[in-house]
Amino acid sequence: MTPDDVKALRKELGCTAKELAAALGLDQATVLGWERAELFPTKAYVDRMNELRAKGSGSVPRKAKAGADPVKSLADPQVWELFRKLAAHKKLRDEVARLAEKYPDPASD
Repeated sequence: MTPDDVKALRKELGCTAKELAAALGLDQATVLGWERAELFPTKAYVDRMNELRAKGSGSVPRKAKAGADPVKSLADPQVWELFRKLAAHKKLRDEVARLAEKYPDPASD
C-alpha cells in the first residue's frame, strides 16, 4: 500500500489520520509516517485497512467534535433552508438520501 493509497483510504472513509490510527490501534504518527513514505504498513495493517474499506465509512469510530451536537445545528438558518429545499424537491431528497447512506446516524450513537 503506497502513501497515496493510505491518503485515498482516509478520504474514502472520511476520517482523520488520528481516527484511522485509533481504528488500527496505532499512534497518529505511524499513519502520518505511512503517508509521508517514512514508514510502510505491514501486511497485517494493509489487510486491516482493506477490511475497513470494505465496511465503509462507518467502520472508523469518530470522536465528537466540540459543538457537534446535531440539535444545536437547528439554530442555523442554512439548515432550515436545506430542509425547505428537501421538502420541496423530491429529486433533491432522493440524491441526499443516497449520499446520506455513507454517514452514520447520530441518533444511533
